[in-house]
Amino acid sequence: MKAAGFDWDEGNWPKCGKHGLSKADIESVFLHTPAVMADPHPKEPRMRAIGKTHSGRYVFLVFMLRQRNGNVLIRPISARFMHKREIDHYENQV
Repeated sequence: MKAAGFDWDEGNWPKCGKHGLSKADIESVFLHTPAVMADPHPKEPRMRAIGKTHSGRYVFLVFMLRQRNGNVLIRPISARFMHKREIDHYENQV
């Protein structure tokens, strides 16, 4: 599925930005073919992504897909840079 863009507002941006990532950082993860898997959230269908920013730093994201005006948008819910131990574990899995 191809997304038409991102869904940012006051409901999701503050939570995503509080860990030092910019919107550009978060959006760039999706340009570099992240690993995507289901997130076991019980109330809504969410996904997890692990990937790199344009500067090469690993990021862990939780997001969902939203339909708006006939377009699919990526709505980031939370985002943070990954810790070294997490990166090592991830790199040993791929």
